[in-house]
Amino acid sequence: MPITNGDFDYVRNLVRYSSALVLEPGKEYLVESRLDPLARQHGFSSLEHMLHSMRSGGAGDLERKVVEAMTTNETSFFREMRVFELFRKTILPELLALRASKRCLNLWCAACSGGQEPYSMAMLLREYFPSLEDWNIQFIASDISREMIGRARLGRYTQIEVNRGLPSNLMLKYFQKHGDVWEISEQIRQMVEFREINLIRDWPALPRMDVIFMRNVLIYFDLSAKQDILSRVRNLLDVDGCVFLGGAETTTNLDDSFESVSVDGAVCFRMRTKRDFATSARIPVGHRSG
Repeated sequence: MPITNGDFDYVRNLVRYSSALVLEPGKEYLVESRLDPLARQHGFSSLEHMLHSMRSGGAGDLERKVVEAMTTNETSFFREMRVFELFRKTILPELLALRASKRCLNLWCAACSGGQEPYSMAMLLREYFPSLEDWNIQFIASDISREMIGRARLGRYTQIEVNRGLPSNLMLKYFQKHGDVWEISEQIRQMVEFREINLIRDWPALPRMDVIFMRNVLIYFDLSAKQDILSRVRNLLDVDGCVFLGGAETTTNLDDSFESVSVDGAVCFRMRTKRDFATSARIPVGHRSG
C-alpha cells in the first residue's frame, strides 16, 4: 500500500529532527523505496506495520536505522577529479610549505559514506607525496550512518564500485581481489580514522583542521542548519586551511567569513583575511572571488 500522509509526516519529522535532512512533499516514493526493505528485514509484513509499531512506542533502534536509510550514500572514487587535482596540485603543496617546520597536517572528510572519498585522498597522499611518511598526519573521516562507517572501515568494494572513478593503476596497486570483492590495502586503510559524527549534533573534540572535505551534504539541509555547520567549520578550520564543498554548494549568503578560490573550474573556500597565503607559499592559487 502507498504510504499514508500521516506516516510520511512521521518519517519526515523524525528525519528532520535527527539529521536536518528535509524531505519535501512528493518524496513519498523515496521513503517507500528506502524503508520497505528495512521493514522486511526486521520481520514486518509491510512498511505500514513497521511505522505503526514505531509510532506506538516500539521503535527501539529502528529510529536510527530509518534515519540512516533516508540519508543519501551516493559516492564514488575520485568523484569530480578536478577537485582532487586542485587538492593535489595547489592546495596541498601550499599547505606543506606552510607546515614544513611543524610537519603536522590534519584532514577531515565529513559525510564520507562508504569511504571512497577519504580512501581516494589517502591514495593520492601515498602516491604523490611520499615525503609525508615521516609527518604527523591525522586523517579523520566521518558519517552519520553507523552502517556506512562499519563498511568504510572494512574497505571492501564491488566490481561496479571500483569501476566508478578508480584509475586502473591505483586499483592494481592498492587493492586485492577476494572472490567478487576488491579490498583496499592495509597501508591505505590505516591512514584513515573513521568516526560516527552527526553534523547537526554536538561534534566530538577535533583538532584544528587544515583541510575539510564536506562535499554534497549541505544541499540536504535547511538554511539554519547550513549556517550552523559553516559556523562550526569556521571555528575548526585553521586560519590558512580550506574547505571543499560540493559543486552545487557555496558559502555565499550563508557565511561571509569565507571566500572562494577557483582553479581550472574547481572551487574551495578559505577564510577571508588580509594575508596572502599564495605569496607566502610561493604557489599561485588561481582566482579568488567573494
